[in-house]
Amino acid sequence: MIIKEIESEDRELFNKFMSTGPKSHVLQSYEWGELKQFTGWEPIRLLVEDNGKIRAGISILKRSIPIPGKSIYYAPRGPVADFNDTEALDFLLKKIKQRAHKDSAIFLKIDPDIPIAEKDPAETYLKSRGFVTATEGLNFEGVQPRFVFRLSLEKPLEEILMDFHSKTRYNIRLADRKGVKIKEDCTKKDLEDFYQILLVTSERDEFLVRNYSYYEQLWDKLVERGLAKLFMAEYNGMPIAGTIAFIFGSKAWYIYGASSNEYRNVMPNYALQWRMIEWAKQNGCTMYDFRGVSGDLNPDNPLYGLYRFKKGFNGEFTEFIGEYDLPFSKILYMLWDKGVPFYRNIRRNIVNLKRKLK
Repeated sequence: MIIKEIESEDRELFNKFMSTGPKSHVLQSYEWGELKQFTGWEPIRLLVEDNGKIRAGISILKRSIPIPGKSIYYAPRGPVADFNDTEALDFLLKKIKQRAHKDSAIFLKIDPDIPIAEKDPAETYLKSRGFVTATEGLNFEGVQPRFVFRLSLEKPLEEILMDFHSKTRYNIRLADRKGVKIKEDCTKKDLEDFYQILLVTSERDEFLVRNYSYYEQLWDKLVERGLAKLFMAEYNGMPIAGTIAFIFGSKAWYIYGASSNEYRNVMPNYALQWRMIEWAKQNGCTMYDFRGVSGDLNPDNPLYGLYRFKKGFNGEFTEFIGEYDLPFSKILYMLWDKGVPFYRNIRRNIVNLKRKLK
């Protein structure tokens, strides 16, 4: 076996495996690493090759931290591998540790695309190799959502629609009757409209949003290469909601969504979701991921409305095995593990205070 360190000329080879290998995910694509490079991360892409066959792969994001000379590693939804193939995984892990020593990385964080219902052999393997669980909370405390809804696209579209909750079907049809149109041939000009609506959404729902240049980079790195698509809902010729979906191999994901405060009664979000599902099916996908919801299913939870909306499309409520960290420096890892939640709470409180003062 050999480790192949991926360069730009290997993009196609890398993506071919990462889109079709075991537990593949778009966040392990070459292009996602390029996008994150714009925000200060350095991608490290590795494949395990054995007599011309790829057996495992990983895209790691490296970032310097405020400890001189130190860095952290994060592999979003990685690695892409069969966890029964311990030989290939051990070989990959050995290379990662060598590289981590060179980069003075204090730990590696992973959150594989593995549902908790399928936790073995992955969980057993990770714990036996020194990984520690880093999952906490039932809401959105992790880097990636721990709970999602996933919809199988194996059935014909007509049957998929009929499996939706009756109220969901009603709202999809209501949007059509009210004249909501879904625009798919979007340009970067439409991206500007999407971003303005996203700012409204972030203010209403109290979450942080990146600056516009990030979404311009997303357009260049993913939309232009066919890995993402912008959908805009229009009413009376005016944009009132929008979504960005990702596609990689046979899977599609609803990643970003925005809706204005006006005309919510014409149900543009239902129309957008249905069109994205149609698009995913038409492009050969077998799974559509609605992404994050809360794992706290108490109706009093402020996030319950998001759960109820996505549940109406009759996807499977899925919990992942969560985050696992492999410490390379136990003392520095402990300091990081205690310090980051403290920093996030301070930042969240400052943001909320600023909003209250407006």
